[in-house]
Amino acid sequence: MAETVNKTLRDSAAMRWTALLLLALGMFCAYIFMDILSPIKDLMESTRGWDSKAFGTMQGAETFLNVFVFFLIFAGIILDKMGVRFTAVLSGAVMLTGGIIKYFAISDAFMGSGLENWFTTHLNWHTGVGFIDDVLPFYQNMPASAKLAAIGFMIFGCGCEMAGITVSRGIVKWFKGRETALAMGSEMALARLGVATCMIFSPYFAKLGGQVNVSRSVAFGVVLLCIALIMFITYFFMDRKLDSQTGEAEEKDDPFKIKDIGKILSSLGFWLVALLCVLYYSAIFPFQKYAVNMLQCNLTLSEPAAGTFWAGEAVTIVQYIIMLVVAVCAFSSNFIKNNKGLKYGLMALAIVALVVYCVMGFKRGTAETIFAVFPLLAVAITPILGNYVDHKGKAASMLLIGSILLVFCHLTFAFILPLFKGNAVGGTIVAYVTILVLGASFSLVPAALWPSVPKLVDEKIIGSAYALIFWIQNIGLWLFPILIGNVLTSTNAPGTAPDQLNYTWALVMLACLGVAAMLIGLYLKVVDKKKHLGLEEPNIKA
Repeated sequence: MAETVNKTLRDSAAMRWTALLLLALGMFCAYIFMDILSPIKDLMESTRGWDSKAFGTMQGAETFLNVFVFFLIFAGIILDKMGVRFTAVLSGAVMLTGGIIKYFAISDAFMGSGLENWFTTHLNWHTGVGFIDDVLPFYQNMPASAKLAAIGFMIFGCGCEMAGITVSRGIVKWFKGRETALAMGSEMALARLGVATCMIFSPYFAKLGGQVNVSRSVAFGVVLLCIALIMFITYFFMDRKLDSQTGEAEEKDDPFKIKDIGKILSSLGFWLVALLCVLYYSAIFPFQKYAVNMLQCNLTLSEPAAGTFWAGEAVTIVQYIIMLVVAVCAFSSNFIKNNKGLKYGLMALAIVALVVYCVMGFKRGTAETIFAVFPLLAVAITPILGNYVDHKGKAASMLLIGSILLVFCHLTFAFILPLFKGNAVGGTIVAYVTILVLGASFSLVPAALWPSVPKLVDEKIIGSAYALIFWIQNIGLWLFPILIGNVLTSTNAPGTAPDQLNYTWALVMLACLGVAAMLIGLYLKVVDKKKHLGLEEPNIKA
């Protein structure tokens, strides 16, 4: 009888991981759209008249409503009141709405239209206070297409961040008491693969057929947002089935109270994790939006001869397939326990495929395919790290190590990589190694950070806790893309070519964020030891 009672979808490993896959695929698509314009910054300048300031302002707009209209706080309340499945579908619909608006802003249909004229003459915000004007979502003489794209990106950002907290809550729901960190690490690994997919295919669609059209890249992203919505709708029915089996109510019986937020904010551990989160992610996600252009400015890349395989469109598909081989083999090797031959064989195949991928990136001579290796090491080791946190603990230590690696990478980009300008092979090797190490850092922090939140707050208000952390994080994600654009504008002469910009001071700024995160990580270890928060303890108790 007991066996019958316990047999629910959540008790089936296959069903648990299917639910995770649906959530992760939704975030995979969202991550692609999030950076859809990042690898084609130079094309946005040449075809739409955007400079670094316009590009940075548009990119920072993604989180503007989350920060200043407190949408993420409301998202957390919605999540706690309405449950995972409703909020997942709502977030997918909001992302798609914003994506469609952004697509129209970039499309040829917008250019020369009456709407473009309206945006040209309106939303020219100006306070006369330099710093405030530098961080507003619109400014005088900002290109009209960038203004409307910013509005679409704001709406998308509301849905994307809502989806982020919902997915985290969904994983806690399906995996609590089981392999929570491994599940979160696996979700993040698949979602991060979206960054690599974006880096490869955004330029591919923009240049398809030898004619540049940046709107094709955004259209590709919109199609993926449709797929994300379908994934979340499928999860909706699966999650409802689980609740019917367990007798759990999707909606919470207790009404949300403002004092719940007070309980969260009174936790020192919560504040340290939240501050570490905003500092760390502010040095990663805004950097992603400029990374391809940074490589274009610091690497000596040679375009392959026209008519060759390396200059054709087929090489993009081949290289992406090789990337998938790297990701699938490296990821799968984490789950093979009883067959060491197969496990190490997959790892060896992943390494060989990674080397082949890197050689192809060099042969193609494109910065976007070089930076696309960024999430590959994360895909490989995030599940390992998540599994380690589940069984061994040491989450606070991982947060500290990840911050140290972050500082190392940004300083390497700032001071070491430019020394190899003119040395194609040497510069490419330095770039690849640094990018892969940055990917490893990106594995350490999320795999340790997000599973730690349930240890810091009551289960009833986990959704609100995630929302507050995401809100604090979004302050950095709004501010730093704008600051990077402004630093580039102020430290480079007017009219500097897009591939000749000096990124030194922008990268130093990001490295300083890493130093601050490192110091907070050290203090977090001290607090954890003194207050017994359990961050260094395993999630799965023996």
